[in-house]
Amino acid sequence: MKTRNEAEKLMKEHVSSDSLRKHMYAVEAIMRFYASKFGEDEDLFAITGLLHDMDYEKFPDKHPQVAISLLSDLGYDNRIMQAIDYHAKYNPKEFPTLLDKTLWASDEISGFVTAVTLVRPNKSINEVEVSSVKKKMKDKAFARAISRDDLLLGAEVLGLTLDDHIENVIFAMQGISDNLGL
Repeated sequence: MKTRNEAEKLMKEHVSSDSLRKHMYAVEAIMRFYASKFGEDEDLFAITGLLHDMDYEKFPDKHPQVAISLLSDLGYDNRIMQAIDYHAKYNPKEFPTLLDKTLWASDEISGFVTAVTLVRPNKSINEVEVSSVKKKMKDKAFARAISRDDLLLGAEVLGLTLDDHIENVIFAMQGISDNLGL
């Protein structure tokens, strides 16, 4: 299997946007957290999170097919490509593996938690609480592009309460807060 360092180098070759890179690092951290929690391969989960949007900046209309093709050509694990493919679909209850479900459940919520953090007075994820995230979920104008139903479904497909899922995401992102600028 490819290493995390190889995956990061590849991501940096294809993604120049600082905000998109930070998003991908956040998803990587969340994926690694869940792999550990569920007794799964941490490197597999983390690399999947790190590479999941590697084509979005340059090819948003062909996302994630460009990434899948490139990863296939480079010999990446088929499970990574499958999860990346499934994360762009919108029916996670039909996802065949925990890796697929975890990527889907981690993607949108990472962006939402980041948005909640950025409206805090000192923009620190260390001060974000589950209740703050849930309160912002009720505000339809806040981060309106993120589906609240998808956030709820993310917790459900992982077999978690929404509170537990949010708590896990915050904890995972706190572990790399310096890299995220949060």
